[in-house]
Amino acid sequence: MAFTRATGKHRGPSRMARRSVGIAGVATLATTGVIGTLASPALAADTEPASPEDTGLTQVITAESLSDRVDAQADAQEKEAVEAAARVKAAAEAKRKAEARAKEIRAAQERAAREAERKRLNSFQLPVAGSYVSTGYKTGGSLWSSGSHSGIDFHASYGSTVVSVGSGTVIEAGWGGAYGNNIVIRMNDGTYTQYGHLSSIGVHVGQKVTPGDQIGVSGSSGNSTGPHLHFEARTSAEYGSDINPISYLRARGVHV
Repeated sequence: MAFTRATGKHRGPSRMARRSVGIAGVATLATTGVIGTLASPALAADTEPASPEDTGLTQVITAESLSDRVDAQADAQEKEAVEAAARVKAAAEAKRKAEARAKEIRAAQERAAREAERKRLNSFQLPVAGSYVSTGYKTGGSLWSSGSHSGIDFHASYGSTVVSVGSGTVIEAGWGGAYGNNIVIRMNDGTYTQYGHLSSIGVHVGQKVTPGDQIGVSGSSGNSTGPHLHFEARTSAEYGSDINPISYLRARGVHV
């Protein structure tokens, strides 16, 4: 005789159904803080322990740790970016200051160079370096047509370099009669200087000269008894307007 399995609403729950209900109950009790003490021995026997993976706690902890690391990394990157920007700004400021300082130094050097050049152009010096006066101003004698010396003679062996005593413009360069080969320069301060008895002339009329520029070579041309440089200071280009050359040079800072 065949037996028919009971069905319908009076059918008892299966083992699998009871286990599912038990797990759900434990999960519910776990969320309310009540667990274990109310479970029956049978339920405890049927229910397997839930692993951390089953509860999802590991995933939550892992996610939180990763989030912390990401935040920390972002903070570190932001800090590094701020510090890098600060370094760039500091370097740019240092470069700007260095360039400004270099510009100031260049400007100061240029001013100093201009001032030095201005002083040089306005300076005076001896017409023959290291020389001395061998014949004084207004010395009398038959050697001079006027009866006295209209200038001074500087000791200079034949071929010595003769330079302009200051800045000016050459207005005469050639033969000057008794002066032999001579040069006359109109100085920038309005006075005139003359250089006589030269063996050769190295400038031309209209040429600009500055202190120390070579204008010729000493000799004994014209009315001369031996090699030397005849030097005159004048108020004009004309003969007879001579002034004391020693006083002239000393007033302009030259030691004679």
